[in-house]
Amino acid sequence: MRIAHLIIGLCTFALCSCSTTPPVPTMQQATNVSKTTPLILEKSEGERRVLRGWPGHPHPGETLILKIDPKNGGSSHLVFLTGDVAPGGEIVSHRHPGADEILFVQSGTARVHLGDITRDVHAGATVFIPAGTWISVSNIGSDVLSTVGVFSAPGFEDFMRAASVLEGEKNVPLSEAEDEAIQKQHSHDVIYREP
Repeated sequence: MRIAHLIIGLCTFALCSCSTTPPVPTMQQATNVSKTTPLILEKSEGERRVLRGWPGHPHPGETLILKIDPKNGGSSHLVFLTGDVAPGGEIVSHRHPGADEILFVQSGTARVHLGDITRDVHAGATVFIPAGTWISVSNIGSDVLSTVGVFSAPGFEDFMRAASVLEGEKNVPLSEAEDEAIQKQHSHDVIYREP
């Protein structure tokens, strides 16, 4: 008789636990689930932007495409972008205090200054930039330098939006005051070395 009661009790427990409502995700989980969107993007697809000129560099800068970030795809963990630098152009010396970066050279030839290292690299090169490390890149070839950047944490993409316009929009150079305000607001994402 005891075995029958034990079996009935176990069956009752199993039925009750199967019929309970599944746990409701926390607000953090619900937010991540509802905002994250899988994306498949061709080479030219994404949020296409052109850097505005800045004091000492009045002409528009390179073109970039924000591919994946908190606003494009809803990633809360990484940023993925592509950029083109014209022959003779450069990505000026800077560092990212709070994010590691991987820079992948898709095409072209570049001179990379990374911390105390200087090296010429070509298509297929990978540059790992630990958080806080100074980096600059110069296009020393005769072709466009095409790069891919991956950041371990969001933040830098907001600086890039503040310092650029959508492709096709009127591109007015940043005033000295605008440039200083943007750099101050995003100093936790990127710091540029003084010339």
